[in-house]
Amino acid sequence: MQSAGRKSAWLPFSCAMHLLYLDDAGSAANPNEEYLVLGGVSVFESQVHWITQQLDDLAAGIQPNDPHAVEFHASEIFSRRDIPWRGMSRDEAQGVIKAVLDVLSHSYQSARAFACAVHKRSFPGQDPMELAFEDLCSRFNLYLRRLHAQGDRQRGLIILDESTHETTLQKMARDFRTLGTQWGVIRYLADTPLFVDSRASRVIQLADHIAYAVFRRYNAHDAQYFDLIASKFDSADGIIHGLAHKQTVDPNCMCIACLTRRGS
Repeated sequence: MQSAGRKSAWLPFSCAMHLLYLDDAGSAANPNEEYLVLGGVSVFESQVHWITQQLDDLAAGIQPNDPHAVEFHASEIFSRRDIPWRGMSRDEAQGVIKAVLDVLSHSYQSARAFACAVHKRSFPGQDPMELAFEDLCSRFNLYLRRLHAQGDRQRGLIILDESTHETTLQKMARDFRTLGTQWGVIRYLADTPLFVDSRASRVIQLADHIAYAVFRRYNAHDAQYFDLIASKFDSADGIIHGLAHKQTVDPNCMCIACLTRRGS
């Protein structure tokens, strides 16, 4: 694979850095869903163009006359209620979701998936989005610290889809850099999170699919999408650090996130 050297045109930074793109799946307010998931992918800034090109090519195969109008939003593809997914069979639509996830599977070795699945009833009175965001800020910081110890001195930036949580999460990130999280002060992030329109960022659309794959795994016990990307979650020394399953109902949970930590 050739390195993708062209920088993302919209990113307001001239220096290279590690970018963690995040999106959510599930709803904090929906009583019919047990989980909320925040998840996505960490890539080096120069790799954004390659991922974007791969998803642009996939979109061109779906809607050749206007590929940029195609937004890969996993739950919408799965439901097949809107164009261009409405005319697809169930297998065809699920094939699109898998094709998007395959971009991560066949991406750079350094691309790492991150996700936090929060079992909402386990944390009454707490905002599951804030719990997941704090968890992933800490995990991304630890990942960057590990790279720093190996000689990679680049800092990180978190990029999220625009949402009603924007003001809250920005304030939380500022506090993490000074007051710290429950796991310590965040030292390796370059700035507070950047929020973008998912329609303008193919990598945010990939993050959406990663979050959806994890959501389906925990909320619907459907692992067909999760299994495609399981090997891409950040790991070291036999422990999967990039995936967190936050719950209090099953101390013997056998998911890969819980299992590798119990064995450490």
